[in-house]
Amino acid sequence: MNISRRTLVSGLAGLATIALAACAGDDAATPAGAPGTSGGGAGDDAASSDSAWPVTVEHIYGTTTIERKPQRVATVSWVNADVVLALGVVPVGMDTDTWGMNANNSTDWKDAKLEELGAGWDSDAAPAQFDVASGIDFEGIASVTPDLIIGAYSGMTEEEYQRLSEIAPVIGPGVAAYQTPWQQSTEMIGAALGLSTEAAAMVAETEEAVREAGVGAHPDFGRVTAIAGNLDPAQNVISIYGLGDNRSRFLEMAGIPVAEFVGANGGSDNFYFEWSTERADELASDLFFTWLPEGTDAGAIAAHPLFGQIPAVRGGGLVVLGSDAEVLAISAASPLSLPWVLDKVMPAFADATARVLAS
Repeated sequence: MNISRRTLVSGLAGLATIALAACAGDDAATPAGAPGTSGGGAGDDAASSDSAWPVTVEHIYGTTTIERKPQRVATVSWVNADVVLALGVVPVGMDTDTWGMNANNSTDWKDAKLEELGAGWDSDAAPAQFDVASGIDFEGIASVTPDLIIGAYSGMTEEEYQRLSEIAPVIGPGVAAYQTPWQQSTEMIGAALGLSTEAAAMVAETEEAVREAGVGAHPDFGRVTAIAGNLDPAQNVISIYGLGDNRSRFLEMAGIPVAEFVGANGGSDNFYFEWSTERADELASDLFFTWLPEGTDAGAIAAHPLFGQIPAVRGGGLVVLGSDAEVLAISAASPLSLPWVLDKVMPAFADATARVLAS
């Protein structure tokens, strides 16, 4: 799929880069696995009993009080549908994926969870998909009559929040656009669904899985440093993902220290900043973790007169993600996407680390 660098940096940087809004819902029982309901009994314990409600959650546009357990949940943007599904709830509707997607305009990790919950795309229980070609699909969302709309990880504006609130209570972004850590979004969404205990456990289990697949299996990861960024020879631009971006957070979770360069030049919470190609040799780290635009490969980076001067490139430490889906799984990290991507990317980090330490 062809996509401009600016679009992808803003979108995936958006991807990379929640406290909650909520919903007054209907308490009527619905079949497990049906859209908007709990699959596998995740919502039927004491945490989601009548005594758990109301729940008030904060977001950047204020607070929303959820009066009763949501029955019809709709999601917007990346990550939110992943978290809802991971908690055993099938949304009545969710956005299509427009980058890194599969033939279902979804992702492999979402599809696997939908099948597990009895809501595969060929079933009557499958969620509706919202057309996001022009932004938030207000009409599509209204058509599924949700009692809760979740946009905890999103670029939702206040105007969009207010418009969605005319349909149902809304979970707005918890932090600046596309910068809410997946751990926070999981905990926020868990609270809104009456599944706080499950959400906290899921965060801990996912973090442990990443660490075990990372430095746990490859102790040498702790001996190198890394920078996450994007190298685009066609535009002659270097973009560095900051400490507030999911790619840098992924490195730290895996036990690979982010190079001091990132915090020193990008601050503590920026999701990305641009760096002059003329100063490529100042990008001090052992590894450089990147995705590449279509038509570019690692050889082109090494041969580039400026990008080839990046210390990690010179030292054999270039780590390139193999597919758009892998980029999405880390940029828009979630408790579903991270376990899916680990065995696909850790070998590349291990190989690059070995090359660096052997040089």
